[in-house]
Amino acid sequence: MHRAERYELTFPVSGDSIVVTRTDRKGAGGHPVYSDETGIVQAEIDEHGNVRMLASGGHQSHDVPARAEPVD
Repeated sequence: MHRAERYELTFPVSGDSIVVTRTDRKGAGGHPVYSDETGIVQAEIDEHGNVRMLASGGHQSHDVPARAEPVD
């Protein structure tokens, strides 16, 4: 199955949106890990668009995105 190279994550609490790009890594669930260009925002996204946010540093806590939309 084809997986998107980039997704836009939208966070409901802050209203922010951020684009993440697929990396070479896989998360604990075996799905690709996506990261923003700073490497701070990291997420494991499955083929259905389900998102699991990953901490990239100590004491980091992310809002859960409302959705992950593929970006062309």
